[in-house]
Amino acid sequence: MNERNNLSNTSNAANDNVVLADLGTMIREVIGEEWAEDVPIEMETSFAKDLELESIEFVALAERLKEKFGKEVDFAGWLGSMELEQILQLRVGQLVEFIVRCNSASPTA
Repeated sequence: MNERNNLSNTSNAANDNVVLADLGTMIREVIGEEWAEDVPIEMETSFAKDLELESIEFVALAERLKEKFGKEVDFAGWLGSMELEQILQLRVGQLVEFIVRCNSASPTA
């Protein structure tokens, strides 16, 4: 049973890393400025403090997430359920976990 849990944890970590890499690319594209290429985008990176994302960039990111991960990843709806303070403290890792959770909950064809 522990071996099964270890495999599941390893698989989840691999999913997180793949999503984090894709998300980092999308965030840099949305920002579209040279300085963003030098900023490490990690699980603890803050959207407000470290990346200084503005609302229009959140909208553009939501569209890219929907294109990449499907309509199940409703980033705009997820943000809309948060208080302003939660959005200001939002970390990239929270979005990674949201994407992985949405993708694992979506039905397979």
